[in-house]
Amino acid sequence: MISINKDQAALVLNALPHAVVMVDAEGFIISANWEAEAFLSASLSHLTNHKLQEFMPFGSPVLNLLEQVRERAGPVSEYRVDLSSPRLGEEKLVDIYASPVGGNSNDAVIVFQERSRADKIDRQLTHRAAARSVSGLASMLAHEIKNPLSGIRGAAQLLEASVNDEDKALTRLIREETDRIVSLVDRMEIFSDERPIDRVAINIHSVLDHVIAIAKAGFARDIEFEQLYDPSLPLVYANRDQLIQVFLNLVKNAAEVVSDTPDPKISVMTAFRPGIKLSVGSSRERVSLPLEFTIKDNGPGIPTDLIPHLFDPFITTKTNGSGLGLALVAKIIGAHGGIVECDSQKGKTLFKVLMPISQKEKDQNSSQSDSQGAE
Repeated sequence: MISINKDQAALVLNALPHAVVMVDAEGFIISANWEAEAFLSASLSHLTNHKLQEFMPFGSPVLNLLEQVRERAGPVSEYRVDLSSPRLGEEKLVDIYASPVGGNSNDAVIVFQERSRADKIDRQLTHRAAARSVSGLASMLAHEIKNPLSGIRGAAQLLEASVNDEDKALTRLIREETDRIVSLVDRMEIFSDERPIDRVAINIHSVLDHVIAIAKAGFARDIEFEQLYDPSLPLVYANRDQLIQVFLNLVKNAAEVVSDTPDPKISVMTAFRPGIKLSVGSSRERVSLPLEFTIKDNGPGIPTDLIPHLFDPFITTKTNGSGLGLALVAKIIGAHGGIVECDSQKGKTLFKVLMPISQKEKDQNSSQSDSQGAE
């Protein structure tokens, strides 16, 4: 039987993506892993001098869970527990697992698993289903609407040649409105394009710099841009033109919402965040999504009731918006094996794009690990 020393146990706990806290019979914190330090916004040396209840919001069910653990001498779970507070943050929804340590002690271990990430991924899968529905609708519209519209527009042109100047305004209105409808159907047809994506390994920073240059030359010339890049970021396996379309859409949306904000500012950030994995396609393979690209603005924020439906087709806060921009963003990123998230509050809205790294980068990292292990 292989024994594990304290140092090895600490390494295991610190590798976990969830906050793990150990408390004694009186509720004092005995130990905590790195994720718990981040979750509770305190260092281990500070945590071990205080009771767990001091870090929990008033009325939290965590203390009751600990009592149940000791009474039953067995594990207890509670799902979707709201721990929102100024210390822990807004909308802090967690699943909690508590268990006795064992032996004759009254020590217990509590695991906090944040729900926000799981909920966002669930919503992302729903957005993909919605995008597939739009794909079918777009194919039908292209056939059933564009052809009749072409006939209507042609008839309006013929009429325009034989009517007086007063009636020509009406024929021009018919042509303009048919063109507008055709343009909308053309935008929707993008959803029905299921051809394989031509992808290569590219540097995301060249894409983002290109998008920012376009924005500064046009719709965002009066807005301050902040670029916070991780220079060591691996390459992303993607279609350059489609990524430009995605981030141009996100930056344009950000520019529109900060247009009436004093000192408008858009931050474009990149980071490497290991640990996020998602099942793709019909296989059970879980793909890592460590590349995080964020567009942040200091606008008024998005209404809370709209956020769960933000990537659904035809959902928009714009007066003349079609509601297809973010749905298209979700479709393109989903086709690349990634996901899009949104966090919003007054003065800060973030759109985060999580994507896999290039297969070439994976192979290089794997070969490096193998060579280091062989040494």
